[in-house]
Amino acid sequence: MDRLAPLNAFIQAAEHRSFTTAGRELGISASAVGKAVSRLEDRLGVQLFHRSTRKITLTSEGASFLKRCQLIFSEIEAAEAEIAQSTLSPRGKLKVSMPAIGMLLMPSLSAFAEAHPNIELELDFSDRLVDVIEEGFDAVMRTGKVSDSRLKIRSLGTYSYVIVGSPAYLKKRAAPKTPEELAQHACLFHRWAATGKLERWQLSRGGADIEVEPAPTIVANTMEPLIDMAERGLGLMYTPVFTVRRQLASGMLVSVLDEYLRATGTLQIIWPSNRHPAPKVKAFVDFMAKNLFVVTA
Repeated sequence: MDRLAPLNAFIQAAEHRSFTTAGRELGISASAVGKAVSRLEDRLGVQLFHRSTRKITLTSEGASFLKRCQLIFSEIEAAEAEIAQSTLSPRGKLKVSMPAIGMLLMPSLSAFAEAHPNIELELDFSDRLVDVIEEGFDAVMRTGKVSDSRLKIRSLGTYSYVIVGSPAYLKKRAAPKTPEELAQHACLFHRWAATGKLERWQLSRGGADIEVEPAPTIVANTMEPLIDMAERGLGLMYTPVFTVRRQLASGMLVSVLDEYLRATGTLQIIWPSNRHPAPKVKAFVDFMAKNLFVVTA
């Protein structure tokens, strides 16, 4: 620490171009700052400042040395901030953007809220492309790839897809044995709110994609009503398996054409690339990564 005090005096003097102002910042006299800098120069064997009766200016060696010293103190401040953050309990408002299927993730979100009562959740459900930083989101959960150097990204898990219908529907309309037979069925389609396009039912045979486009009977831009209609026997729907895991386990819905479904998706969580994320953000990211697909199961 004895070696850091002269460095700090040098940085203050260099940044303010004044021993007097540096002394005021450090709570010592201008003379003490000047002596600390002189001792530093003697130890280094170089002149760090050009001195006149009116001002001080950095020498070329002083300018180079200043950059290195600023990095050193920046690292010290960062280390102190990291330790301080780690001792704080997660609290405050947490603004999170969820995909439109986010309502189906409510068991996980509720579990997080129960585990962290000092965090106030503000949830936005949308499939639109949000600007994480400009819109002030602490975290965003989305499917698909994201490329932005301002953001941190962590995968929450990979999921598969299923085509499901109710036992009553499949009793009334024989379960399809091949993808081509979907043309004979009522099909419930999800429309992406961001693009207006219908979600494609991705099927394959022998590793090759099958170009099957069943006619939509009912279309909705969120999954919840489609799941409800499927439960009521109104048709078949194509959906991520985690959205209907409870219904599959209870027998309310039954999957068909499993051998033709190979598509997978990845759910990711994205947050601003701060060097030291707030405890509330770290708590949310860690909780979702550990519990999302477990809790929703």
